[in-house]
Amino acid sequence: MYERVAVPFMTPETVFSIIDQAKQQETLSGQFRRHIAARLTELPPIVTIRHRDPRHCLLQFAIEYIEMAPRLIECVGVCAREANKQALFRPFTSAAINYFVQPSMLLARYDGLDGLLIKAYLCHRLMEEMYENNKSIRNSQLVEVEATQANLLTHHLIGEPFANELDQAILITVRQIAGTPDYYELNLDPFVEQVRHTAWNWMREYWRDLLLRNHIGFQFNYRRPV
Repeated sequence: MYERVAVPFMTPETVFSIIDQAKQQETLSGQFRRHIAARLTELPPIVTIRHRDPRHCLLQFAIEYIEMAPRLIECVGVCAREANKQALFRPFTSAAINYFVQPSMLLARYDGLDGLLIKAYLCHRLMEEMYENNKSIRNSQLVEVEATQANLLTHHLIGEPFANELDQAILITVRQIAGTPDYYELNLDPFVEQVRHTAWNWMREYWRDLLLRNHIGFQFNYRRPV
């Protein structure tokens, strides 16, 4: 049987507060804006930003990506509760919240929106791996391709090799929470049904529009000039 991991229950409200404080700090420091501007020239050619002010578009994308993290945690929690699967999903949502409120020593050194982008990436990637590690959820196609693209873009904004190290940390966490064949085979159709919830539909539309409204696209058929 899949073993349920006991973790303290928290809510996303604290994460919203942390993000608000960081945005206020950014208004005074401009540190995150400078970080994003520096990363702009290092994006891969497949990423296109069709706007006269690409730095602003990339900055706005990053902030919205961060703000989406507690909303995603909240939405998964709502759907799990309505499907009567709270205990099963709580290890994921608690781990995601802890990236923000109880970060590891490695993450604690990163502050402001720079640090929150890293923590939001961990949150989104954790949830993405949660989907991938259960057959019911994986086959339901709950994850929008735009969400995967947003994670890919954020991976580049964080930069390698650090982003690769974060991905490895996520895989370790997922193995600890759900690293058994029993979890993959669990029938989570009740949870899948609950993601037809209004909140999830709103989130799906948010993901679909996140790149579009910030004039960001992906050209996967891009060929480097020879």
